[in-house]
Amino acid sequence: MSLVGTPNGIGTRADPHAQAREARRQPLLLHSTGLFREVFEIVFAHREIRTVVEVGVESGQVSGLYAELGATAVHCVEPHPTEELRATLAEHDALHLVERPSPAALAELPAADLYVLDGDHNYATVRAELDWILAHAPEAVVVFHDLLWPWGRRDLYYQPSQLGEEDQLPSTEDGPTIWHDELTPTGFVGCGAFRCAETAGGEGNGVLTAVEDALADDDESWHLELVPAVFGLGVLVPRRGTAADGLVRALRPYSRSSLLAAMENNRLALYTQVLHLQYEAAAHADRLAGTVSTQQAEIAALRDKLDWVIAGHAEQVARLRETNRRLTEQLAEEQRVGQLLRALASTAAATVQRRFRS
Repeated sequence: MSLVGTPNGIGTRADPHAQAREARRQPLLLHSTGLFREVFEIVFAHREIRTVVEVGVESGQVSGLYAELGATAVHCVEPHPTEELRATLAEHDALHLVERPSPAALAELPAADLYVLDGDHNYATVRAELDWILAHAPEAVVVFHDLLWPWGRRDLYYQPSQLGEEDQLPSTEDGPTIWHDELTPTGFVGCGAFRCAETAGGEGNGVLTAVEDALADDDESWHLELVPAVFGLGVLVPRRGTAADGLVRALRPYSRSSLLAAMENNRLALYTQVLHLQYEAAAHADRLAGTVSTQQAEIAALRDKLDWVIAGHAEQVARLRETNRRLTEQLAEEQRVGQLLRALASTAAATVQRRFRS
């Protein structure tokens, strides 16, 4: 019997640990859009994609995926690239680094067949990006990342933020968690890399809210499919043409999957529980370090006091030691004299006995 349609690395009788090895190679938190390769394959199969604009570039590996699937030009919008990213993009002729922020960079690039928006996860940025695309590239497919929890209905602001104060909601360094609705330092925090809006929901807040508002005036011309996995991937398809219907139908097994949705909720619950445990462990370590430091200080103080006591009684100790030495010598002398006296007594007794016998 052979298993049909199963993923690679499930393990065999001869190699039962293959799946475990594959799991160990994955990061604790899956977050890359590269995990949606199957979805991008569907998009490329149903649409002619030659030019891609990617906003928010990871390591460059996902950028290469678009070229691998058939794109001849991929414009990688990343205003603060690392040297490693520069080197990766330079290895492929189809990948072009754009060191300017979005949405301003969009107007400087040719209209694309596919836009992948995974940059700043806040209402103002995504709304401006999508407004420009709808106006200037109405035939393009648009892919969004992070349409679900935690940034679907709550703004995130990378620091330092390029937004003006008027485009930012009151924010905090605390983060959301699955386990209750309030923000907490044990939640999904940026550790200085980002802040998030103090409240969730309402108007002008979150990535999904921005997409909904941008489409509100022309909802009949577009169709949005949302894949409920890895923070949510949205695929926005122009309704024009029969190819659009085929693309939407091909995406439905992913976007309508209750299994994916349940697994995503469970993944988020487990991960935020890990974050909570990490925070508690770090806090416990800090408390333990404080206790150890306090005890070390107390030990040092006791040693100083002991040294002071010893120093204050040094003369008395010296006299006692001298007295002890003299007494020890006197005792030894008395023992020697006693031995001599016993020897003399023994000799005298022997002499008396000899005289008595004679």
